[in-house]
Amino acid sequence: MKRSLLSCIAVGVFATTAATSVYASTEWEDKAKDAWIDGKAEASLLFNTHLNSFDINTDVKEGVVILTGKVDSRIDKKLAEELVAGIEGVTKVDNQLSVVSLDDSEHMADKKPVSQELKDAKIATVVKSKLLMDSDISGLDIDVDVADGHVMLKGTVESESARALAIEIAKNTSDVESVDDELTVDESE
Repeated sequence: MKRSLLSCIAVGVFATTAATSVYASTEWEDKAKDAWIDGKAEASLLFNTHLNSFDINTDVKEGVVILTGKVDSRIDKKLAEELVAGIEGVTKVDNQLSVVSLDDSEHMADKKPVSQELKDAKIATVVKSKLLMDSDISGLDIDVDVADGHVMLKGTVESESARALAIEIAKNTSDVESVDDELTVDESE
């Protein structure tokens, strides 16, 4: 009887320890995943030339990205949300950004509709991010401009093959209509 009681206690202690260990491991993995998503969100906002990423704060809890801070227009608010929503692992975006300038008359004067402006900004960010992440290209030396889905690549690359790769990366990005190549090859590097 004593052995049965001791065995039950030992099994109970072991099970509790194992469950606590599994919970701690899962909790650590969730926090690491949230930190990874937060880093990707910060980078996406930083590489977008249409947003002042220093005025936007990100926080991630269980895959939900919380955006706080301020932006200049409703378009910038939507753009920030779209950029972050496309990151792998993001389950939801809680967009709490404040719009500090409610005067959208400057955007109404533009010929491009708001949706096209957002699409162009998103294309520019995706292309630039892909170029920066590719180890075979020096993405820092390439500028990406987008107008109505047409991508313009300007800057310097190390070789003709790097130029071809940069063009293919841009062409293979969603919503890109065409790619204009104004890259120069600097083989001295």
